[in-house]
Amino acid sequence: MTQRITKAVIPAAGLGTRFLPATKAMPKEMLPVVDKPAIQYVVEEAVAAGLSDVLMILGRNKNALSNHFDRVTELEQTLTAKGDQAKLQRVMESSELADVHFVRQGDPKGLGHAVLRARSHVGNEPFAVLLGDDLIDARDPLLSRMLEEFENRNATIIALLEVDPESIHLYGAAAIEATDNDDVVRVTGLVEKPSADVAPSNLAVIGRYVLRPEVFGILENTPPGKGGEIQLTDALETMAADVEGTGGVYGVVFRGRRYDTGDKGDYIKAVIQLAVERDDLGPELKPWLKQFVAGLD
Repeated sequence: MTQRITKAVIPAAGLGTRFLPATKAMPKEMLPVVDKPAIQYVVEEAVAAGLSDVLMILGRNKNALSNHFDRVTELEQTLTAKGDQAKLQRVMESSELADVHFVRQGDPKGLGHAVLRARSHVGNEPFAVLLGDDLIDARDPLLSRMLEEFENRNATIIALLEVDPESIHLYGAAAIEATDNDDVVRVTGLVEKPSADVAPSNLAVIGRYVLRPEVFGILENTPPGKGGEIQLTDALETMAADVEGTGGVYGVVFRGRRYDTGDKGDYIKAVIQLAVERDDLGPELKPWLKQFVAGLD
């Protein structure tokens, strides 16, 4: 019987060097996307999929993350005294959103090492991993679809996205076989950041995973790979071969809206796209944007 998944792991130990100097003293995960930090969107996605037990893997100088999901009694009291219930509700949303736990990664040895640090919290249970740089639009649910496939197949499930072949070197690329479902493929191999001429496909691995607990034992025995880091992709490559009866690896091909907040240009696009679709901001922003774009050379 397939074990029900209740836990989500969010690696958040990166230095955010692409956003310096903004991230010199503030974690990149706390950069605002309109009026919420990027990390809150990710936690909300996990909760919407039924995973309210969330573990964040942190690096040094990431205290702002734990503070954001904690109570701020003084601010709550001030807003209560002012009778500002709307702002009070928004402040309390993050602290009441989920049961959030934190653990330090220690040495920055890569994504695979960060996932391995979750072992004592997760135990011998399947779990989800959500990367903070990838925001999935709430109107295009991905994680819940992946959880359904896990229940159907009792196998590791990863999220795949078709990208321009010239961009595949930025991602892990999947070699695949078709299944009886157009949106689901069997993954037969994975290559971390291949050049376009050797990539097995243009299906890129994006930051959502549903993993069986056997991944921990495999990660323990995975040597450093590309960049001298322990790569989760290498462990998934082993699992794709169904080593030790791990059930193999399947991919859900995502065709919805995704925002890459780890890239400066895409981060700005995400802010604009999400802002113009809000009832409180869209009516003012849309005509301004049209006028602004019309004036561009």
